[in-house]
Amino acid sequence: QVQLDESGGGLVQAGDSLRLSCIASGRTLSSNAVGWFRQAPGKEREFVAGLSWSGGQRDYANSVKGRFTISRDNAKNTVYLQMNSLKPEDTAIYYCALAGIFRSTAWVARSVNEYPYWGQGTQVTVSS
Repeated sequence: QVQLDESGGGLVQAGDSLRLSCIASGRTLSSNAVGWFRQAPGKEREFVAGLSWSGGQRDYANSVKGRFTISRDNAKNTVYLQMNSLKPEDTAIYYCALAGIFRSTAWVARSVNEYPYWGQGTQVTVSS
């Protein structure tokens, strides 16, 4: 059984940084593409960042491009989301996810439908 556990969220001020971590058990995170999503109150879950199986392809939502960085440590079976220059609009619950079907080594999935495995989420609150 696959389990993903996020950590690192918290309450910060605008302009601050946070690093989210997601550790997996039951399956290696290097087995497929991984992603970070977020969901704010009253809104749908949205794609934030994704990393291909190979680790060579990264994709970001336009709203976080240049501020957030996704990375993976295969030895620790952990994926990270480094978030810099945080804004109040980044406030949300952040989820990590592992894709199901393997499509290609360079594939990065943006759709929630491609991810059958999800963590429980970690709250990020950015005050102005």
